[in-house]
Amino acid sequence: MIVLVTDQRAPQRTHPSAGRSPVVPAVLLVVAGLVGLLGSFALTVDKFRLLEDPSGSLGCDVNPFVGCSPVINSWQASLFGFPNPLLGLVGFAAPVAVGLGLLAGARFARWFWVAFTAGVFLAWVFVTWLFTQTVFVIGALCPWCMLVWSVTIPLFWILLVWGLAHGVTVPQGRLQRAAAAFLPFSWILPVANYIVVATVILVQFPLLLPTLLG
Repeated sequence: MIVLVTDQRAPQRTHPSAGRSPVVPAVLLVVAGLVGLLGSFALTVDKFRLLEDPSGSLGCDVNPFVGCSPVINSWQASLFGFPNPLLGLVGFAAPVAVGLGLLAGARFARWFWVAFTAGVFLAWVFVTWLFTQTVFVIGALCPWCMLVWSVTIPLFWILLVWGLAHGVTVPQGRLQRAAAAFLPFSWILPVANYIVVATVILVQFPLLLPTLLG
């Protein structure tokens, strides 16, 4: 007599990386990375232009409140002894590579996602510090810098929540379930970040809005 034995245990939930490609975060990584590369490249080119002609002006020097030259010429723009945009040229290539890898079906281990999220967090901390320096110390807004800020903010917050919600950075548990429930509303975090940035800018530059509108 042949006895068929079936496994009555509940099916194990697989790691999200073993399922279908996460299209939404992958596209976010690629788009944010490409926009960040664009801003970093433009800032690098402008830095070379100022090195060739320190007294010259740049196309993004719009008015006393908005201009790249004061920011690029500041010590904050070369915090580590070389122009900050070089960090962007290297750093923003990573989200593009990871996003394209996900779209191609690549799977990454948890340690990779933890390290990658930590790197994006450091990028967010760095641009937040540069934002405070630009607004409170330098006193000018760099359009290309703001473009880099604008993509780093959602890149960090949405990647953070997505990684927690899908268990790619933490094991399944209470934190993962809470993040999964919050995931549809994760857009609130970058929007709140944008509101804080915009509010600080308008408070510090009260004449900026009338100047732009006029």
